[in-house]
Amino acid sequence: MNTTSTSRTAHYKPALAWFAALGSAWVFVLLMLGAFTTTIGAGMAFPDWPLSNGSINPQGWLTNVAMFAEHSHRLSGMTMGLITITLAIWLARVESRPWVRKLGWWALAIVIVQGLIGGQRVKLDAWHVSGMEMSVGQFLRIPHGILAQLFVVLLFAMATALSRPWIEASPATFSLGRRGRRLGLICTALVLVQLVVAATMRHSYAGLAIPTFPLTPEGTWIPTSWTFRIAIHFAHRVMAALLGVGLVWYAVTVWTERGVSALLKNSATLMVMILLIQISLGVAVIWTVRDPYYTTAHVMVGACTLVITFLLTWFGHRNSLQGLTESVDPVRSEAQVRPNLPVGRTGSSAARS
Repeated sequence: MNTTSTSRTAHYKPALAWFAALGSAWVFVLLMLGAFTTTIGAGMAFPDWPLSNGSINPQGWLTNVAMFAEHSHRLSGMTMGLITITLAIWLARVESRPWVRKLGWWALAIVIVQGLIGGQRVKLDAWHVSGMEMSVGQFLRIPHGILAQLFVVLLFAMATALSRPWIEASPATFSLGRRGRRLGLICTALVLVQLVVAATMRHSYAGLAIPTFPLTPEGTWIPTSWTFRIAIHFAHRVMAALLGVGLVWYAVTVWTERGVSALLKNSATLMVMILLIQISLGVAVIWTVRDPYYTTAHVMVGACTLVITFLLTWFGHRNSLQGLTESVDPVRSEAQVRPNLPVGRTGSSAARS
């Protein structure tokens, strides 16, 4: 089947594509350091911002674990900001697709807001509001964690839209039916909701609000007493169960749909494998009483779950985003409509036509 495009204005630019891929890889360094900093409670290792103890190279930060975690997180955030600024300007200058340029500006806006929230988290740590258990600075950790996930999605959306397969592959490579595309949107939204719940749970110190798994300490599936921390922790478990069903359903839909390429089917398989790892790490966090390495890994694999679910959905919508359509090959179409004639009659049929 021949393929044509109604909007082939994009051209593969290797340098820009690889730079965007570098940004997508670096964001995981930033996430890892941020997750580890939160897990060990090192967010206030330095009482000032943007400098750390008044310096960009504070004394002792390479030997003190808490100082190393927080200062490395700040340095990696600064690097991420420079990468995002460069990417947004580069896209604005050379990218022909308006929606890709907009993604660059949105990423830049989020990284600026993230930097400001991170700074105010430090500056407002001692500011308490009546009726709130957390200080304002501590509360700001929650939107900081939520925006981080949206930032990851934007980076990978740009990196894939700039990649050679996205720009040059035929429509059949990323063809996915309406049901699969709809399920993808639902599952991606569910993963984002789960990560919002997770960020709220982590920063509300509710990671061990229900300290046993799979049952509660009372031996029941549902808690017998409720507080906010117990409720948010239980919501995280319920969402995990829903995602387990939803992502497997999504994968089965991709596996069984006719005409789906091996690339999309393999991506669905990877999604299920990452889901299983994430569930195992979640159980390990409870059973090890929130070991910092298991907890950090759980956050990282959660981000990977979001990325692979989003990418599978994003690629499933690639043809419509690029304005790609399939045209029917007239020769092949006629061959499908007219059955093969016997050898003896082929010549006479051709003569009559």
